[in-house]
Amino acid sequence: MQKTTNVISESNIERLFKLRANNTNIKTEIIAGITTFMTMAYILIVNPSILSAAGMDFGALFTATALSSIIATLVMAFHANLPFALAPAMGPNAFFAFTVVLTMGYSWEFALTAVFLEGIIFLILTFFNVREAILNSIPIQLKKAVSVGIGLFIAFLGLVNSGIVISGKFINDQGQLDGLPVSIGHISSGPALLALTGLIITGFLLSKNVKGALLIGIVVTTIIGIPLGVTVIPEGFKIFSAPPSLSPILFKFEWNNIFSVDMIIVLFTFLFVDLFDTVGTLVGVATKADMLDEKGNVPNAKQALLADAVGTTVGAIFGTSTVSTFVESAAGVADGGRTGLTALSTAIMFIVALFLSPLFIMIPSAATAPALILVGLFMISPIKEIDFDDLTEAIPAFLTIIMMPLTYSISEGIVFGILSYVILKVLNGKQKQITPLLYVISILFIIKMILG
Repeated sequence: MQKTTNVISESNIERLFKLRANNTNIKTEIIAGITTFMTMAYILIVNPSILSAAGMDFGALFTATALSSIIATLVMAFHANLPFALAPAMGPNAFFAFTVVLTMGYSWEFALTAVFLEGIIFLILTFFNVREAILNSIPIQLKKAVSVGIGLFIAFLGLVNSGIVISGKFINDQGQLDGLPVSIGHISSGPALLALTGLIITGFLLSKNVKGALLIGIVVTTIIGIPLGVTVIPEGFKIFSAPPSLSPILFKFEWNNIFSVDMIIVLFTFLFVDLFDTVGTLVGVATKADMLDEKGNVPNAKQALLADAVGTTVGAIFGTSTVSTFVESAAGVADGGRTGLTALSTAIMFIVALFLSPLFIMIPSAATAPALILVGLFMISPIKEIDFDDLTEAIPAFLTIIMMPLTYSISEGIVFGILSYVILKVLNGKQKQITPLLYVISILFIIKMILG
């Protein structure tokens, strides 16, 4: 009976996720999903930390972050069958708290209303295939460049999170160059030393082709961090804990001033950043995973884009900022994830995290940094396929690659890449290589730059 049950179970999984067609198996997909979760688990603490600066309840934000991630990632798993995970995005959450609320002076309820409207607009744009058209309009050379740029971006993210690289004072009070923008950190200090140790351990496991090397590296590095004082075990540590209530931030919308100029600017900024961050992540990670179809397009793109539209809408109802596809999904892809089973495994880990929050909160960023750094290595391989002989292709690709880590933004890299692509093609009389939609996107980019 047990054997029959297992066969039925495996058959259902195969039918849902088409594992054999994607040259993968259940074990690989589950490990990949856990790896993705481990590299992005920081969002469970970082997102509440940022949004609580706007006066929102930290505990409720923890629950909202987890629930919105679960729902959006489940949509990705079952509707798109892609190995990508979603969660409240870094960048929009800072804009939400520090610009809309603390600088512009609006309430966090006003900001949540803008996020909710953004989600509704994304649902409409996705239904009418507008977002999919934008995704498919990006030239193939730029798609490869996006993958490389994301690789450098997440490697840089890992280096900064661990303290191996630190930011310096770049511009003084007189607006003059003063020192280096970044420099080597205190590598003999706890976090940086732990990250370097984890980098060696994880690199060794990868060189030996150990399955789940990234996940094993994170766990081992976390354990090593205990005697170093980097992995902190809280006093009165309990493994199990009920999720905090959502009530302080649930359904908290403010409809006053929704037709104001400020609302338009706030809404446009949320729309712009999330649209091109998600597009960039989908293109970059799918390119690295060799998942693009014969036309160079992301499979099930419309379904994938629906996931973050649903996540953003539901997330705003729960009380959190814009939900987007996470670049850390590349860690799961690097570990062999190819289908929605990877995303399902990540969603399950978020469900577990709701009740094991003390355990997951304990994982330091220094322990996940080695995985991000090494995934950066895997992501840059498409650079070999970029045509550097044609400078109208090479220059936009280069700007896409270099601007992502230097601006700390996937969307800004895409802006520089597409604008330079259109300008150079026009100046060289190659307008036929530019689609009408690329012209429209370029105009929108220019408007965004004017509005700031």
